[in-house]
Amino acid sequence: MGPKRSTWILRVQCQESEPSLPDQERRKRWAELFDQLDLNKDGRIDILELRAGLAGRGLSKGSLERLVEAGDTNQDGVLDFEEFVQYLRNHEKQLKVIFRHVDKNNDGQIDAAEIRDCLHTIGVNISFEDATRILLSMDRDGTMTIDWTEWRDHFLFNPLDNMEDVARFWKRSMILDTGEQLTVPEEFSEEEKKSGYVWRQLMAGVVAGSVSRTGTAPLDRLKVFRQVHGSSDFKGNALSGFQYMLKEGGPWSLWRGNGVNVLKIAPETAIKFTAYEQIKSIMRGRDEARTLRVHERFVAGSLAGATAQTAIYPMEVLKTRLNLRKTGQYSGITDCAKQILQREGAAAFYKGYVPNMLSIVPYAGIDLAVYETLKLAWLKRNRGLPDPGVMVLVGCGAVSSTCGMLASYPLALIRTRMQAQASLKGAPKLSMLSLLHNIVTQEGLAGLYRGISPNLLKIIPAVSVSYVVYEYMRMMLGVDIEGRGGGKGKW
Repeated sequence: MGPKRSTWILRVQCQESEPSLPDQERRKRWAELFDQLDLNKDGRIDILELRAGLAGRGLSKGSLERLVEAGDTNQDGVLDFEEFVQYLRNHEKQLKVIFRHVDKNNDGQIDAAEIRDCLHTIGVNISFEDATRILLSMDRDGTMTIDWTEWRDHFLFNPLDNMEDVARFWKRSMILDTGEQLTVPEEFSEEEKKSGYVWRQLMAGVVAGSVSRTGTAPLDRLKVFRQVHGSSDFKGNALSGFQYMLKEGGPWSLWRGNGVNVLKIAPETAIKFTAYEQIKSIMRGRDEARTLRVHERFVAGSLAGATAQTAIYPMEVLKTRLNLRKTGQYSGITDCAKQILQREGAAAFYKGYVPNMLSIVPYAGIDLAVYETLKLAWLKRNRGLPDPGVMVLVGCGAVSSTCGMLASYPLALIRTRMQAQASLKGAPKLSMLSLLHNIVTQEGLAGLYRGISPNLLKIIPAVSVSYVVYEYMRMMLGVDIEGRGGGKGKW
């Protein structure tokens, strides 16, 4: 039986309201659920059967493992019928308590305002629009409210114990690295900041980004080569570009510049997050509990990105120079920095700074706008369905990052050429506007997108590798995709 059919059956069988059902009818309903999930009909449900039967609900492996752990009283790694029934009985009681906690006016319905207010009480500040999006993901009958049946059916197989867990499930944040660090930072509650959760999540993102960038470094180096050398100096397709680099420096030359590219992830992430929190605090003023609107988040994120880029920009210049270096030109990162300082002065470490700053606005703005638009479109198209799975969020992230990159690419190309100017013998030292004029005059508008093909090629592998590593790092650090880790309610 396919995931869609099993998910539909699970929904149909959960239509009746729990308070009106005698215990024997509840057991009958649970027995039918058990039978649907027990795919091999051995009277027990294991983790593989849960993953197959609940595939349409977007649950992670970690969440399903916690479900089994919570109900497995005899510790045999599977759920028999009595364990399954006892788990659902206890879980529905917990869900009922949470439902009543959110339903402030006790009318048996939860609206967007109640969702927003409830999250606010636990330190998670969201806008009314965000609360409406959450509501849309649960509202099956189109009433713009959530009744007990919709609430129960939505969270029936999610191992959530309290409102904090529900908030984390709704949020479902991920940090995916596509090689760019211009996106608007994630929002975190005060509890997360105090508990150390934030830094564990950021650390998971740093490790995932390091692995992802290392895996796609050859494509990144090819992009820089094509950006800097242009059509007249570096002809041919991507394959001929790889052949040139292999001939000049051997296989390891494909990873030139990757070391500094990885090293700059951690300080940039930390500075951007810290700056973002400070800027948000200034923008809120005296009303510290106020939720920032989308355009305010964009402004705060752009300023935070500019602050981080200013601090680590010399590492960007070093990356470009090391990407372009020939065999024997530099002995390492320190030697490269020393030579630039001696020959060009300290100002050389900020070549291309202006176009880099200008590129933050189109990248961050379009990335945020496209991501929010795609999420809202999914919720409207799939009204009342379970929360989008991780692949939906990964897809939204990949598409929004690609759109942001396309909008800001001409500025990124000019930045890279300015960073590389001193490494090209005899090349005139041109300003940003002069470079732009020369590129359009000599290569046409297409010249502004030179090198974009390897950049587009690396988006899918970069996001995929980043997600896989990120998921495993979150589990290792006690953080899981669905919201809890280590049994203590982590995001």
